[in-house]
Amino acid sequence: MSAARPHVVVIGAGAFGGWTALELRRRGAAVTLIDAWGPGHVRSSSGGETRVIRAGYGSRAHYTRMAVRALALWRAREAEWGRRFLHDTGVLWMFGGDRAFADATRQALHACGAAVREFTPSEAERAFPQISFEDVSTVFLEPDAGWLLARRACEHVAERLVAAGGVYRHAAAVPPALDGGTATRLQLQEGDPIAGDVFVFACGPWLGAMFPDVIGSLVVATRQEVHYFGTPAGDPRFTDEGLPAWIDFRQRQIYGIPGNAHRGFKVADDTTGPLMDPTTGDRNATPASVSAARAFLAQRFPALADAPHVGSEVCQYESSPDADFIIDRHPGAANVWLLGGGSGHGFKMGPAVGELVASLILEERDPDPVYRLSRFAAPPPDGWQPKWS
Repeated sequence: MSAARPHVVVIGAGAFGGWTALELRRRGAAVTLIDAWGPGHVRSSSGGETRVIRAGYGSRAHYTRMAVRALALWRAREAEWGRRFLHDTGVLWMFGGDRAFADATRQALHACGAAVREFTPSEAERAFPQISFEDVSTVFLEPDAGWLLARRACEHVAERLVAAGGVYRHAAAVPPALDGGTATRLQLQEGDPIAGDVFVFACGPWLGAMFPDVIGSLVVATRQEVHYFGTPAGDPRFTDEGLPAWIDFRQRQIYGIPGNAHRGFKVADDTTGPLMDPTTGDRNATPASVSAARAFLAQRFPALADAPHVGSEVCQYESSPDADFIIDRHPGAANVWLLGGGSGHGFKMGPAVGELVASLILEERDPDPVYRLSRFAAPPPDGWQPKWS
C-alpha cells in the first residue's frame, strides 16, 4: 500500500461493507462508509430483524471454517461493546432420506472442532415434542449456533465505525470512471466527489448495475418471502426457551427462528425465488406463500397449524451463479474491490468477511480463487438459478 494511512471509501453499509469498513478502521486506515438508504435499510440484503447463523455447509468446508470464525468474532465484539446481537440457541437440522449433505456437514463441523449433538428421530421427539419428525431420518444440533439481530447489528457497526474515528455519509454513488486503470475519486449523485486511495463496492443487489461490464448478471436479486405466526400467549415451547432455530433440509430447505426478537414464529423458504428489482420491487406477501408456510407448520409444528399470521416481509437474496461470494479486485483497476454474491447466506459471515477483506487490502494480497471473478468463464444464461444456497 503506497499510502502509510490509506483512505478507503466503502460503498454499502450492509454486512459485508459495514464490517469491512470497521475492520479497516481498527487497523489504522482512514475510512469513509456511505450508503444510499442507511445501514440495514429495508431494501438491503442485510435488512430485516433476524438471521440464522450456523456453520453447517455440507462439503463446502471453507464456509464452515468462515462461519466458525465469524461466530468467534460476533462473540468477541459483543463482549467488547456490551451489546447482544447473537442469540446462541443452537440450530437444529432435520433431513429426509438423502444423507449426503448431512454426512458432509457433520464431517466438516468435526474437522473444525465445532460441537455437534446427534439424535435419532425418536430421541429428537422426546427432546422437542413440539416438532413432528415424520419423514425425518437424520437429526443433529449445532449447539454453538443460533440467530442474529440483523438490522440492529448493521446500525451498530456503523456507529462503532464513527466512534472509532471513521466517517459515515448518507449518500448515493454513481458508477466510477476508471482513468488509466486507477480510481481516484467517487462521484455522488449529489454533492462533491469523495477522493480516496482504495474503493470497496459492497453494493449488494445493486452491484451488477454499478458495474454492468464486469458484474452484470453475475449478481441478481431474487424475491424471498418471510412469514411470522403468533404463538399461544405465555407458551415457552415456541420461544428461545423451548426451541433452537431450525432448518428442515429435504426437497426444499425451510428454516425458522422461534424467539425471533418477539416478532412471531419465523418461517421462511430458502428456495430461490423469482427475480426482482431491489429498488422498486413490490414487497407485499402473496397469499400462495402464506398458505405454503401454514401448510408446512401444520406438518412440522402441528400445534401451530391454526396460529394467526401476524406479519410478513419480502427481502431478497443477491445471488451469484454458484452461490459463492465475490471478493476480488476490479479487473481494470487494482485499487477497486468488489464484494457481493452473499446468496442468502452471507449476513452471518460479516465479521469474518470484514477481517478477510481488510487483510487483503492492507497487505496487498490476492483473494482465494473460490471468490475470484475469474472462476466465471462465461456470463450466465438468462433466467439462471443458483446451484446452492
